[in-house]
Parts: sequence; structure tokens; C-alpha cells
Amino acid sequence: MTTSVDIDPRHKPPGVEGAGFMATSLDKVVGLARANSLWPLPFATSCCGIEFMATMASTYDLSRFGMERLSFSPRQADLLMVMGTIAKKMAPILRQVYEQMAEPKWVLSMGACASSGGIFDTYSVLQGIDRVIPVDVYIPGCPPRPEQVLDGILKIQELARTEGRNRRQSPEYKAMLAKYGLE
Repeated sequence: MTTSVDIDPRHKPPGVEGAGFMATSLDKVVGLARANSLWPLPFATSCCGIEFMATMASTYDLSRFGMERLSFSPRQADLLMVMGTIAKKMAPILRQVYEQMAEPKWVLSMGACASSGGIFDTYSVLQGIDRVIPVDVYIPGCPPRPEQVLDGILKIQELARTEGRNRRQSPEYKAMLAKYGLE
């Protein structure tokens, strides 16, 4: 005995599936596509870059997260990964790279030096990249293990998956950019 269920296509409840269609929202589809196709731009200046290379290698295989294509052009990247010590003379370059990236973009600060200056409390070292650009995820450690890098990538993917398409037009986001002098 088969029963038929009449589903009115004008009033699809969320999550209803049937033969040939699935009801979902455009935000969820776009978020899933963004999360699984991140193109990182590695901005590596010291030892954290070596740990990132280990994460890209076959043992940890970062490509299984849809990140096998590294982008060395800011116009083609949506994830800026800052790794290592950033000198104050490099801060304007880092900011320029961030400004050249297209929206939506995310920033990952990897290691103690990028996050807080690390052990280098000197006049020439920037004491955290969050003084010049906004940071989404911090990865602690000196240098962080590849497992920590993978955890940070998963957090960025979660941000990309759940961020609404209109969040970057919100007054809160614009106020945060204004705090950094970015428009």
C-alpha cells in the first residue's frame, strides 16, 4: 500500500525533500559553496610558513578542505593567512594586500608573532596584525602544529558557511571597517 503526500509547491516547508527537488535557502547553498572553495593567500614571513607547508603536504592534506589552490594574487583570494613576524615597515603592504582582496574575505592570523608580536617586543615589530586589519580567526602557538592550523581552517569554513549574504552591508560591519580606516 502506497500513500501519496500532496505538497503544495507554493508553500514548501524548509527541509522538505521529494523526487527531483529539495527545498533550501539560497544563503545555505552559497555558504556551502564558499566554505568548500576557499582560495587562501599565504602571507608567510618566518617559521609559521614552514608549519603551513607541512599542513599542505600529504600527511595533513589541506586540499581535502577545498583549498588545494593557493592564490598569490590578492584579487583572486578570499582568505588571507598571515604567518610569522610582521615588521612595522610591512604593515602598509599587508593592509594593501587586504584592501585588494574582493569581498567576501576572511583573515586568519597564525602563530604568536602575527597575533601579538610574539617574543619580539621591539620598536620594529608590529604587535599584532589586528592593529592594521581585522582578523577573523587566531591560531595560537609558536609555531602552531598542523592540527591547530586545520582547526583554524575549519573555523574559517564555519564562518563562510554561516555568514549571510547581506552581513557585509550591515551597519555593524561598516562600523568595524571604519574603526580600521577602511571604507
